[in-house]
Amino acid sequence: MRSIIYSRPGDSSVLTAVERDLPIPGAGEVRVRITVSGVNPTDWKARAAASRPLPFGEVTPNQDGAGVVDAVGEGVDGLSAGDRVWLFLAAHQRPTGTAQEFTVLPADRVVRLPEGIGFDIAASLGVPAMTAHRALTVHEFGPERLAPGALSGRVVLVQGGAGAVGHAAIQLATWAGATVIATVSSKKKAQLARAAGAHHVLRYPDDRLAEAIADLAPGGVDHVVEVAPAQNAALDVAVLANHGSIAYYANNNGDQFTAPIIESFAKNVRWQGLLLYTVGRAALTAAAEDITAALVDGALPVGEAAGLPLTWFPLEETAAAHDAVEQGATGKVLIRVSDDAS
Repeated sequence: MRSIIYSRPGDSSVLTAVERDLPIPGAGEVRVRITVSGVNPTDWKARAAASRPLPFGEVTPNQDGAGVVDAVGEGVDGLSAGDRVWLFLAAHQRPTGTAQEFTVLPADRVVRLPEGIGFDIAASLGVPAMTAHRALTVHEFGPERLAPGALSGRVVLVQGGAGAVGHAAIQLATWAGATVIATVSSKKKAQLARAAGAHHVLRYPDDRLAEAIADLAPGGVDHVVEVAPAQNAALDVAVLANHGSIAYYANNNGDQFTAPIIESFAKNVRWQGLLLYTVGRAALTAAAEDITAALVDGALPVGEAAGLPLTWFPLEETAAAHDAVEQGATGKVLIRVSDDAS
């Protein structure tokens, strides 16, 4: 089978196309024929982390993907050969991600696709959608699960509403009944956030951004989905409602942040960091189930008309796909692994 691998950290030039034997699933594992591989910032960052030794002698990158179950190992229930599926954390603590024709992974990281859902949508889930789900379910008095009506009466602020996580957060929050305010940096990105379903879209930088948000949410924002806490911490606290949550999942524009102490504790602010790789099995299972329910309701479309432009690369150009993500490509970067990727 065709596989993309690297055996030392570095820039995208360390990625090499090779032929490898077909992997055999062990007990509790599933082998999936990959049709589409999804690329996330964590994929190129893990590859480029020169300060850390590789956890395995050879690594195939990419955590997310979609395809068809090809074989199941002993003890696997609920999945069978021929099932169309989406995958998450394929390469977490394992050497083989989705940038190859077949991959083996634990069955609990493989989720059956509802009827009629394309592999482009399926490969765009994983890290972005599950991160968004977690960000929307950490409020002290909010729901632990998402479903229609779960966020009714709540206001969600999505900082960076045109990114992959921001896009998924807008879609999941609107599906769950929230009023969504998104911030973006350009007119084009504003169009994407609106296409994703945001009720209000504001541009930054803007010295009056906090006032504009307060005008839209005079009772305060309940949930903040935050991509740049170093830049936005004070703003988030200023617009937050009492007992509001700020869920931050990235370090855009800085590795450290400060926040107003008195206003934070006066509002009982919950600062919630989140990382899928350490969030725990219960949160991952809840996210996978709720995301699948949203798929059934048609709540998570992709493509420019849905607010998430797709940029495609063939498997042999995985390095270029990684570079596109590193360089800040808007939307989702996908790798077409097989010809039936639609």
